[in-house]
Amino acid sequence: MTIATDAKTKLPRINTSLPGPKSQLVVDYDHKFMSPSYMRDYPLVADHAYGCIVEDPDGNTFLDFAAGIAVCSTGHCHPKVVAAIQKQAAEMIHIAGNDFYHRHMPQLAERLVATMPKSSHYKVFFGNSGTEAVEGAIKLARYSTRRDKLIAFYGCFHGRTLGSLSLTASKNTQRKHFGTLLGGVEHIPYPYAYRCALGHTSETCGGEIIELLEQQIFKRLFAPEEVAAIIVEPIQGEGGFIPAPAFFLQELQRLCNQHGIVLILDEVQAGMGRTGKWWAYDHAGVTPDIVLTAKGIASGMPISAFIAKESIMQWKPGSHGTTYGGNPVCVASALATMDLIESSLMANAEKMGCYIFSKIADWPKRFKIVGDVRGKGLMIGVEIVRDQNTKEKASGLRDKIIDNAFHRGLLTLGSGENSIRMSPPLIIDQEQADCAIRIMEESIREAEESL
Repeated sequence: MTIATDAKTKLPRINTSLPGPKSQLVVDYDHKFMSPSYMRDYPLVADHAYGCIVEDPDGNTFLDFAAGIAVCSTGHCHPKVVAAIQKQAAEMIHIAGNDFYHRHMPQLAERLVATMPKSSHYKVFFGNSGTEAVEGAIKLARYSTRRDKLIAFYGCFHGRTLGSLSLTASKNTQRKHFGTLLGGVEHIPYPYAYRCALGHTSETCGGEIIELLEQQIFKRLFAPEEVAAIIVEPIQGEGGFIPAPAFFLQELQRLCNQHGIVLILDEVQAGMGRTGKWWAYDHAGVTPDIVLTAKGIASGMPISAFIAKESIMQWKPGSHGTTYGGNPVCVASALATMDLIESSLMANAEKMGCYIFSKIADWPKRFKIVGDVRGKGLMIGVEIVRDQNTKEKASGLRDKIIDNAFHRGLLTLGSGENSIRMSPPLIIDQEQADCAIRIMEESIREAEESL
């Protein structure tokens, strides 16, 4: 299943101080010319990558448990994906699908529609990024309902362009100094079992939020017949890898169906087999009106899609458009990616996710700074606290753990205020999982001993 490599190239190997001398030259070069808005948690300089391994210019190899923010679903440079890209690039790189027909877009659209609930027929619009998918879904929901109000959740991340940013409520840095955003947007709490004030479990948390929506938002702010859409991440990504309980998503669908509100499920990070199913919402058995996908759909090539019920996607030509969306090379990469996910990698995500959780579920008992371990499949969140009794958030300790892991050859990312996200390529095997677990335990222990 994984790309055949020997033990030296399948696992991390650190030969120099980090960053090494060649890597430091790239860091300095970057600082000279690049926007300071880019965020870098640690000075990894990627020179080339293969499978689950990233190698820097100094020859250090790193086990990648970030996967380009869950983008490299089939690993880096999977041979079948590379071959599909090369073949298509030699035939046709671009023709504007907004103006002309080509077979590639409906081929991928058919594959995506095949993953959706069979109770409805769906149609697809392609873009280039997750935020574009969100923007398109906002427009479609408003167009189809002739309503303008939108409801999103605290902790959510839906993108950085102005429409999607209006829905995003993850960090104030992401919104600060950008002025007035899209009107008619209201945010409500997201079910967060670890910090539930009522003491609910991960399966029961959120009933009070549904009550808030029905008894407060709909009665005091705006009537439900004014609401175009409710947008929700079945598992919050940027917010801390927090899964919503199945009943909560089911209740949202009930409310949306009752009031003619469009239910938008943002699967940009959680979709494409990462949780062991095509979509994270599949775990709840709901039927979305619109689904958003990007990151893992094409193994690193820039493409996104929003998939909407045909009854909703009834806008006229020119109502929405794109220049690059549905690019033939990106579509070829996506088709190859879906082949791999369907044939074995989705099952591997479920298998390896269960294996990793079986090894780390007791971390809150073994480490006093680990408050919670959660997620589904290969979407794994670890929340770091200063005190398990008070649950005081420990962002500094979280950052120290991530840095410790980097210096041991493991790539991870932060999520939320104080959580670590582990989202490796779906091709990982048990040896690589064991290596990552060992490095994480060493890194947590080192941070804990610094207290």
